[in-house]
Amino acid sequence: MIDTSQPRPSIVRQCRLVSIARSSFYYQGRRESSLNLELLRVIDEQFLETPFFGSRQMARWLRRNGYRVGRKRVRRLMGLLGLQAVFQRPRTSRPQPGNKIYPYLLRDLDISRPNQVWCADVTYIPLRRGFLYLVAVMDWASRKVLSWRLSNTLEASFCVEALEEALALYGAPEIFNTDQGCQFTSDDFISVLKNAGVRISMDGKGRWMDNVFIERLWRSLKYECVYLAEYDSGSLARAGIDRWVRLYNQQRPHSSLLGGQTPDEAYYAGTSETKDEAA
Repeated sequence: MIDTSQPRPSIVRQCRLVSIARSSFYYQGRRESSLNLELLRVIDEQFLETPFFGSRQMARWLRRNGYRVGRKRVRRLMGLLGLQAVFQRPRTSRPQPGNKIYPYLLRDLDISRPNQVWCADVTYIPLRRGFLYLVAVMDWASRKVLSWRLSNTLEASFCVEALEEALALYGAPEIFNTDQGCQFTSDDFISVLKNAGVRISMDGKGRWMDNVFIERLWRSLKYECVYLAEYDSGSLARAGIDRWVRLYNQQRPHSSLLGGQTPDEAYYAGTSETKDEAA
């Protein structure tokens, strides 16, 4: 951009023409110190072992291991490495003032058959640089994942798409349960459920236990797939999650209420539909 091989125009004039300060042209960035280079290596190695460490916890761990560092330095170095603690980000389900909230219908309900109750939830999927949001629709009795979608925003459209796909593939459940997030209380989402004749149920505010089975799904997905893979892009995350969901549905036996059956086996055993017909 700046040509120093010719005397005219001068460096000052060239800097003015490209709208940069002369000091910026002459600035030479400082190299990282030997200590910082060592810290970068140590932080990178430790993050592979404990990917849930944020800058505060990483600074504590470093001090316990003999490094005199503060959180600000650790936060800057983790930023250089592109490291970010992989824990579920808050507010994936933000309420929308004015949207109707429906009562919770599952309390003391005996949920014993497929398509009696479906549920849905949104979670955070970390990438190496950034994040995505994942929604899944699950059959409560069999734990089968019926559909899912990834999105880079929390708009309701990707949740509506997942719901419509599940309804098209498996018919309509009797009850559909979600939290009070704005995606699930939106007119677009609610209208799809009403048009399908589904009763709508919503968790109590802040009561994650009301939708406990899908919360367990998120834990398994993240520890068995997402945290291990450290996806670089959304396309890689989509392919990896697709493989994991297929394995979860088709090959993973559940030892609790399913009696060792896989979600697919439990779902199709309780319905008149066969797996081939659903495909």
